[in-house]
Amino acid sequence: MKQKNKMNDTNIKKDENIKKDANRNYLRKLIKDPHVQEMKRYIQHGKVTTYEHCVSVTKACDRLNRRLHLGADEKTLLTGAILHDFYLYDWHGRSLKDWTHSYKHPIIACQNAVTYFDVDEDVQHMIRCHMWPFTFWRIPRSREAWILVIADKYCSLKETLFCR
Repeated sequence: MKQKNKMNDTNIKKDENIKKDANRNYLRKLIKDPHVQEMKRYIQHGKVTTYEHCVSVTKACDRLNRRLHLGADEKTLLTGAILHDFYLYDWHGRSLKDWTHSYKHPIIACQNAVTYFDVDEDVQHMIRCHMWPFTFWRIPRSREAWILVIADKYCSLKETLFCR
């Protein structure tokens, strides 16, 4: 009986590794896309590009999910994290309109993600609500969205304070 349980555990681990590899390959494909690469042209916080910020947030989401055993759907989490600031414009130096960027960019990023990658509703929700609590009317409703909110705030604070 123990041998059978051991074999089942091994099969489960193999299945998990196959799924993890598929998710990583999908993320690599997203990162190599020319539209995602375009984020390297825009500054997010301090001297950090939007691309670098999104990569940092993606890594932080992955670490939170794994280390705390949060059980988030990995593909959804990583996709939402890499695309959460996929707005493709420079928001600096827009005079009085600067403050509206915080409210509007999640919607623009979501529209771009749908247009270029046809992301599902779970990823769209993550992108739209990642600015919570600043956008208090868009409350995160999923585990993946909450992880993104926390990782984004952590990385944004770190970049703003230490990357000038």
